[in-house]
This record gives sequence, structure tokens and C-alpha cells, in this order.
Amino acid sequence: MYLVDTNVWLERLLGQQRDKEVQRFLERVPPDQLLVTDFTLHSIAVVLARLQEFELLERFVRDLFSSSAVRLINLPPEAFPKIVDTMQKYRLDFDDAYQYVAARQYSAHLVSFDRDFDRTDLTRLEPHQLMEQSP
Repeated sequence: MYLVDTNVWLERLLGQQRDKEVQRFLERVPPDQLLVTDFTLHSIAVVLARLQEFELLERFVRDLFSSSAVRLINLPPEAFPKIVDTMQKYRLDFDDAYQYVAARQYSAHLVSFDRDFDRTDLTRLEPHQLMEQSP
């Protein structure tokens, strides 16, 4: 299972520099192997709403959950002490600590462009690395 970080989705949605890399990754990895946190979903909604990209937001949610098997995950309130501990231990902000704890809880590999995760004991993978590993 792969927990896909917010920045990876936004790279694709906003057509940024590594858009094609993310596209190939998403085409290659079966959707039922992808996880997205509720925090990521809400963060993407905030970004796209600020950009007034309402149709893109609707299409993203529809494509992610209606047309594919991507799994939406969340952390219960009981996980917040772990999140805070992770923030302090690895000097992460809240969103990164949330992703870290979610990846641990769901035994998932973290797919992210965020190098802050390199300070942790979690191996961060970028989309191109997964494609290099795939047959």
C-alpha cells in the first residue's frame, strides 16, 4: 500500500513541474494500492477552492472515490498524542506528522516530494522510484 502525500496529488492537479512523473505513477500503480488521508483531501480542497478551481475539485473527488478504488483513511482523536510526539521528535509540522503517523498505522509506504520526511525513520519514496522498481 502507498500513502500518497498532498504534494504529489497537487503536482498532478496543478500541472506543475513533475506532473508527468506523477501521471505515470498513477497509471502504473493499481488504485486499490493507493491511500489518501482525510487531511490530504481537505488540504487539496482548500488549495483548489482558493484558486477557484471548483470543477477540478469536483472531478478530483469523483475520480478518486467514485471511479477508482483509492482508499480514504483517517486517524482517530486517540492518535493525536502520537502526532504531537512525531512533530517534536522529527521537527515536522502538523500535516507531515499526520501523514507520518497514518503511514505507520496503515503499514503503508509514503510517496512524497517533501524532504522533511527524510529526517524520520520512514523511507520516503518519490513516484519515479516506484516506477523504477516496478516490472
